[in-house]
Amino acid sequence: MKRIRDLVPHQGAMCLLEEVLQWDENAIACRAVSHRDPANPLRSGGALSAVMGVEYAAQAVAVHGGLSSKAERPKKGYLAALRDVECLVERLDTEAGDLIVRATRVAAESGRLLYDFRIESGGRELLKGRLSVVLSK
Repeated sequence: MKRIRDLVPHQGAMCLLEEVLQWDENAIACRAVSHRDPANPLRSGGALSAVMGVEYAAQAVAVHGGLSSKAERPKKGYLAALRDVECLVERLDTEAGDLIVRATRVAAESGRLLYDFRIESGGRELLKGRLSVVLSK
């Protein structure tokens, strides 16, 4: 399997996902531990706001796209829209357990992708929503 760092546009500390737990043509589940890292680049004032989980979800979508692509070099995508984002906790850095980041493709049409996502820890849902990606030509 390709390495996560080869499938996301970010490198170093901005590569937030630790491993792919499972994936198929429509969905992916990844594990992350970077939310507990005091040097996480998404922290502000020492805290990692739950809304930053959107970046974790976007990276899971990028990994899914790379793993699902039949091309040697998958197309790059850009986060185009967020909908129905619901933060069920205030912060992610206070979660002691690993984050499980799930993304499910709802639609793929004309270079546009739509995914539902959710982030869980210890069986509790922390963040959920829907994101749209536009693929570059």
